[in-house]
Amino acid sequence: MNYVKAAAVLPQELIKEIQKYVQGETIYIPKPEGSHQKWGTRSGTRKSIAERNDRIKQGFRNGRTISELADEYFLSTDSIKKIVYNNK
Repeated sequence: MNYVKAAAVLPQELIKEIQKYVQGETIYIPKPEGSHQKWGTRSGTRKSIAERNDRIKQGFRNGRTISELADEYFLSTDSIKKIVYNNK
């Protein structure tokens, strides 16, 4: 979470109104509903994991065993099973 000085982004009138309720405190202003992104979207991690999972599924379809894939991708056999047997 980044902190932003109120004076840098808010009009002076709004700052005075907020000061009626809070002075010298840190407050959190949440994003509006519907503007939240899913985990890993901004960083690219979500896409990276999806691509890895696609490679794991393809390897399994090509005859690689669960154990081989677990060793190659440093995942547990249970994690590999969840990936290859997931219908999504």
